[in-house]
Amino acid sequence: QAQLVESGGGLVESGGSLRLSCVASKMIFSIYDMGWYRTAPGKQRELVASVDRYGKTNYSDSVKGRFTAFRDSANNAAYLQMNNLKPEDTAVYLCYADSTNWDERLGRIEWGQGTKVTVSP
Repeated sequence: QAQLVESGGGLVESGGSLRLSCVASKMIFSIYDMGWYRTAPGKQRELVASVDRYGKTNYSDSVKGRFTAFRDSANNAAYLQMNNLKPEDTAVYLCYADSTNWDERLGRIEWGQGTKVTVSP
């Protein structure tokens, strides 16, 4: 069965950096758009970054200029480089793989298990 394994979260000081990984298995990686949502208590779910199957990226206004999403086809993985982290970035980050833009009938959305990012002030 298709699987996304997510890692890279942790505790970091304000201004620090983390790199999140989202590794796909049993999936045709090239047909999936990849991205990350984040959830935190008292805040609406936010799509923070995505990188589509062509390599085009999008970012929420809250992370533009600080986060960079990219993909590594050789490793069937997508990465979210998070720099200049702020306390408001504290959340559980959930990666996804979405092939519905490739085929609306056959496409699926797969989710990682989530990884927690905590940024201390």
